[in-house]
Amino acid sequence: MEEAARTDLTRPTTRVDWVTDLCEIRERNPKLTNIYAELGSTFGLAVITSPLLCGRILGMLIQALGADHVLWGTDSIWWGSPRWQIEALRRFQMPEVLMQRMGYAPLTDEVKARIFGLNAAGLFGVDPAAVLNPVPADFVSRMKAAYLEEGPAPEPHAVRLGARPLVTSS
Repeated sequence: MEEAARTDLTRPTTRVDWVTDLCEIRERNPKLTNIYAELGSTFGLAVITSPLLCGRILGMLIQALGADHVLWGTDSIWWGSPRWQIEALRRFQMPEVLMQRMGYAPLTDEVKARIFGLNAAGLFGVDPAAVLNPVPADFVSRMKAAYLEEGPAPEPHAVRLGARPLVTSS
């Protein structure tokens, strides 16, 4: 990815390791429809270090696989809270130069909604409009009232926050 960031990303012949390979597999085998791309760390790294590279990656994946075959991922086990990545994709726009030279489509709110979850919902047979086991509004109010009346649960004596001595003297 570092090498791609240093090259002219607006040339059709510029390769982006792994992404170009995945796209070429799909282009060589148009009937192969079970290829999905998950954005993960690639998006997180590219969006902050090289927005042009990020646009190239997204554009390549959407153009070759289809907007319905790009899935959201954050690799948040490594990055912590994914909020910044979510915000970054919400705000990200396909660079104009890539739309002109590469023929990439704009990243519309509809495309982003598909990437954020509608694609995965379809893949896993989840109806995003379904409401499963909703929490009644009065239940939340009762829980809050009970909390305020009783106060927080006491901290178990075995669980302590903060630094503890590694060695105790006897």
